[in-house]
Amino acid sequence: MTFIPLSAIEPDRPAPSTGVALLALAFRPFYLLAAIAAAVLIPLWLWSLNGGWVPASGLSPMLWHGHEMLFGVMGAVVVGFLFTAGKTWTGLQTPRGAELAAFALVWVAARLAAPLAPYKVFFFLDVMFLPAAAIRFADLLWRSKNHRNLPVALVLGVLGFTNLIFHLQAIGALGSSAVWSLHAGLATLTMMETLIGGRVIPFFTRSATGQDVTVAPAVDRATIVLTVLALMAWLVRDTGALTGTLLVLAAGAQMLRLWCWRPWSTARHPILWALPLAYAWIPLGLLLLAVASLTAGGASSGLHALAVGAAGGLVIAMITRTARGHTGRPLRVGKSEIAAYVLVAVAAMTRVSAPLWGQAYPAAIGLAGVCFSAAFLIYTCVYASWLIAPRADGRPD
Repeated sequence: MTFIPLSAIEPDRPAPSTGVALLALAFRPFYLLAAIAAAVLIPLWLWSLNGGWVPASGLSPMLWHGHEMLFGVMGAVVVGFLFTAGKTWTGLQTPRGAELAAFALVWVAARLAAPLAPYKVFFFLDVMFLPAAAIRFADLLWRSKNHRNLPVALVLGVLGFTNLIFHLQAIGALGSSAVWSLHAGLATLTMMETLIGGRVIPFFTRSATGQDVTVAPAVDRATIVLTVLALMAWLVRDTGALTGTLLVLAAGAQMLRLWCWRPWSTARHPILWALPLAYAWIPLGLLLLAVASLTAGGASSGLHALAVGAAGGLVIAMITRTARGHTGRPLRVGKSEIAAYVLVAVAAMTRVSAPLWGQAYPAAIGLAGVCFSAAFLIYTCVYASWLIAPRADGRPD
């Protein structure tokens, strides 16, 4: 995990202004667009579940929802984060101005095409975004000779390739279910969270609390290797003793790693505890997938622990912290952000436990969706004006 410099998380030097604050660094448009999409797409999906609307692309509500949240919303956050961090990693200018606007417009066009356009249009627009971003990011790393960070570009490329596979499966070109691609996309995001979370969470905790949160290198390596092996086994064969055992071992390693970070020491700092709270859903999700694998039961709870609890929770935690830092504001959150953190956690708990609600299952789905959407609506209301304006401290981006 040494390939992710901590300076990529907190801004450390000024850069020339583009003249348009929203297009100065990639986190600005992509965090804002991702938050708006998360707030809007969930209610739209709930409406479609009740038969009120069918995507023009022809995707089922479940496939459309899974795709848009994983490759759409999460993809935007990943690209926004990496393009912003890449400027520090390489010392080169990352996309801004007209180039950044072009990336953002392609992303927006794909999101609009999914519900409104024929599938061919959606396919064409959607498969462009992630590969183009991965190539642009890899080019930055290569030109700066920053080869140690190329694995990050590779992960982004894998996400883009998985998205292409989704579309090919959705149109029947591969003869397999597009659900597999959603699982593969979620596994890729989980690995990215494991890598980046293992770097930034202990650093933030140590900086703010002075606690010794050092994790033995062997524990870190074992956690990464076991998580990769477990998720690969699950993608190849989602049931069976071997897959279940690997998932249990990976969950145990993740829990040990989290314990070494002393998450209880962050209790007085919401901007800190939001990260380990969200990360805790990774071992829980792996454990739930292990139970499903060993019992041949449903995997929904494990999938949503990773998707809503871990991915959603880490996203809302990171886009609040990094946006505050990069817009020149104190690294302290208020009641609105705390409410957003809690709402995502409630959404995760409700969605994961939904199979236990019996006849009230639809109500659980609705409640989880409303809470998740509300969290990102709060973010949009609080941060939109900051993301479109120059830095509060007067420094250029």
